[in-house]
Amino acid sequence: MKSFFDKNHQQELLQRLDKLTPGTQPQWGRMTSAQMLSHCAAAFKTPTGELQLKPYPWPMKMLGRMIKKSILSEKPYKKNSPTAAEFLVRDEKDFSTEKQNFLEAFHKLAAGPQVVKITDHPFFGKMTADEWGRHMYKHTDHHFTQFGL
Repeated sequence: MKSFFDKNHQQELLQRLDKLTPGTQPQWGRMTSAQMLSHCAAAFKTPTGELQLKPYPWPMKMLGRMIKKSILSEKPYKKNSPTAAEFLVRDEKDFSTEKQNFLEAFHKLAAGPQVVKITDHPFFGKMTADEWGRHMYKHTDHHFTQFGL
């Protein structure tokens, strides 16, 4: 499975990013391209500890642990899947600013698995750096696919 920490996979994502424009329309969902970049940048900040997610209630934690295997599998994410409140982007965003923010967060995380500081995800439970790498690649791929990249 592809990993965010693999330099070749990072390069592939950056090449796909180059095709994104302010006018690129999603194939599903409501986010604009700028909102998607903001959403993904926030996700990159989670494993490094720069963005802290609120704890989930016990029943949700159990659900998260049950679906973790699916999230980390080769199977693509479902369209319009729910996300943590911290990742919701509803306000208008400037594409250039969000692309720069995306790239900054991308490169911080791309430094390697040693930057992973969060080993206990509030929804999915224990996560190794390898699992974070797979999750971050798959999440980014999901949204790039959403925008036809």
